[in-house]
Amino acid sequence: MPRAYTYILTNKPHGVLYTGVTATLPARMMQHRAGTGSAFCRRYGLTRLVLAEPHDDMYAAITREKALKAWQIRLIEEANPNWDDLFEVIL
Repeated sequence: MPRAYTYILTNKPHGVLYTGVTATLPARMMQHRAGTGSAFCRRYGLTRLVLAEPHDDMYAAITREKALKAWQIRLIEEANPNWDDLFEVIL
């Protein structure tokens, strides 16, 4: 079972992006959707989960987060070309 996740949120296809790391993706998503996640996400209405990747440990997740920030749009387009909200999939 994964011990950490990297994830990308947006407000709409090709909109504002946020890349994050968490140990509990469903709980973290509930925070973002309730407006109690990061101030950046709250400011831009970022609640659409468009990419989630499991990792064996937090160090791997943090390393991946840094790499994702460099090419996140291409990765989303390949894995989720319609920019569908993946929240229901993670539950």
